[in-house]
Formats: sequence, C-alpha cells, structure tokens
Amino acid sequence: MSSLACYETDPVKAHPLSASSVVAVVATGGTIACTKDADGALTPTLSCAELVASCGTSVPTRCLDIRSLDSSSMTLADVDLVIATIHEQFRDPDVCGVVVTHGTDSMVDTSFAAELMLTHDRPVTFTGAQRPADHDAPDGPANLKLAIEYAAGATAASDQPTCPADPVSTGRRGATVVFGGRIHPARGLVKHHTHELSAFSSTYSVPSASPFSPHPAGPPPSRPHSAVAPVRLAGMRIPVVAAWAGAGDGVMDAVIAAEPDGIVVEGLGSGNVSDDMGHAIARALDHGIPVVVTTAVPFGPVEFAYGGAGGGTTLGDLGAIPSGWLRAGQARIALATALAAGVDPRTLIGV
Repeated sequence: MSSLACYETDPVKAHPLSASSVVAVVATGGTIACTKDADGALTPTLSCAELVASCGTSVPTRCLDIRSLDSSSMTLADVDLVIATIHEQFRDPDVCGVVVTHGTDSMVDTSFAAELMLTHDRPVTFTGAQRPADHDAPDGPANLKLAIEYAAGATAASDQPTCPADPVSTGRRGATVVFGGRIHPARGLVKHHTHELSAFSSTYSVPSASPFSPHPAGPPPSRPHSAVAPVRLAGMRIPVVAAWAGAGDGVMDAVIAAEPDGIVVEGLGSGNVSDDMGHAIARALDHGIPVVVTTAVPFGPVEFAYGGAGGGTTLGDLGAIPSGWLRAGQARIALATALAAGVDPRTLIGV
C-alpha cells in the first residue's frame, strides 16, 4: 500500500520516553465511550481514565475529560475547547504528545482544525471507535492503544508519515487520525463507511476491492508550511448547502438572506451546480459572502473546469473558491479559520 494514503502499523517497539514524559489523553465522548442504556440506545458513559485503563497501554498518560458528546453535536465552541486544551497541554514540556478521543461523525473536522492551528512539532492524533465499549468485540481499546503509542513515538520508524504530513517537508508533523490500524494525515480525510472498522480514507485515494488497500488517486494535498495561531471559531456562521440536479435558487437565497459569514456549497462532480443555483451563488458573492465549492464525490480534487452559469469555471471567475482535496466539513473549518484569522482561505485550503 502506498504511503501517500495512510500507514499500516508494524508491531510496536519499546517507546523512547523519558522518565517524566506523558501522553495527554483528551476525552470528548463518541462511540468509544458509549454503552447501551436501558432502552438500548448508545450514550457516552465512560471516563477518559476508564478508556485508558481498558486499552492496556504501558505508556504513561494524563487523562482529561472535557466533553461527553455524540460528535454530531460538536459545535465550533467545542472545537475551540479541544484546540485550547491541546495547546494548554503543550505548555508542559513533559507532554510528548496529545491524543483526542472523539466521535467518528465529525472527527475529520475537529482533527483538521487541530491541523490548521497546530503550532507545535509534537504529535496530535485523534481516535475513536465504530463499536461501543460494551460490544462483544469493541475496536476502541486497540485504536486508543495505538494512538497513545504513536503519540509517544512508540511505533516503529516505518510507521511515521512520509507524505507532506511529516516534519521533513513542512517543519511540523501535522495532526493525524489513528484508526483501524492505520495512521492518516487529517487533511483531506473523509469517513467512508458507517460501520467498517477501517472507517476513514483520504480524498486522494481510491478504494480497491478491499477497503484495506486504497490506491493513490494523485498527489497528496498540499498544506501550509506554518499553522495559524489559534483563533476563536465559535460564532462563525458558515452553513453547508447541498446541490442537487436541477436545483432552484430558493435555498441559496434563503441562506444569503440570513447574512452568514461564509457559505460552503457541496456541488456535483468536480464542483458544479445547476444554472439557477449558480446564479444564486453569484448573488452571494455580490453580497461579499465568501463561497467555497466542494463536492459530494468522495475521492479526487475539486478543480473548476466547466462553463455555464453553474459550472465551476464560471463560479471561480466570479470569486468562488474550489475546495481542492477538502470535503464539506473540512472546507467549512478551513473557511471559518481563515476568516477568523484574517487570511486568504485559499492558503488554508491549499489551492
């Protein structure tokens, strides 16, 4: 398997921690912490300490419970708290890395926020589970153990990222997602399956017949050579509007009337929408509302190529920004971060 997409893991070697080094584990809820209630519904119940105890790691850890959420309820204020907690932990020189346990629904969004605002060269990785903690064969403990060992530098040298997520090419590691025995760069990551234990893929990979052997579709996404300083995302209003074949302009016009800070449009193909929706996007841009156009297609880059009122080339000429390798959730995070930081969104999107 190509290292452009993700990294298979070898047996863990003895970790090179000093006597005082610890990995900070930050718990936010998610399936990894869930058990069934009396009605059979899954709810987060396990603490960070319980999660760490269940995974069997020998790496010294520090546990922090900051949220207990289904990640579909993760707000930008919650993302701010995660980022602030990561940076607070890195003020302690004994913290050699941070692991965030997180629900899989929005893990790619929060991990990408960490990627954009990660100003340290120490590792930050996110993990979670597809199965609850009280499942007969939960996947959370193995995921968490590997994430902790990766954050501690305990995995084999061959496990370290070799694509543009590593410090050789950019001077910093970047955030990662450790899941299903794989180590993924956060940028360009999507959740590709609702139940599969190897739940994540990069948009620059195409799954083969086996979901465990993705093949690279092209070069990995570019990433900024330096992160932005942490900024407050809470309060940014950036809705995601899905396109569909023959869509009218009513939904977009209603969003424009609400005066959002920006809009992410989930288009079709390589970033196209209907003519009517294209005219509405033009009106949004005329109102000074930044618009990023992504796609519902899971793999490959968004590259504007088509004409017509809703074609990507036309929208780009009007000022719309292609999302490149980012899909809707990460495009929203990139736009929110750029607007909050006062930088060109293109620099964070990588186009």
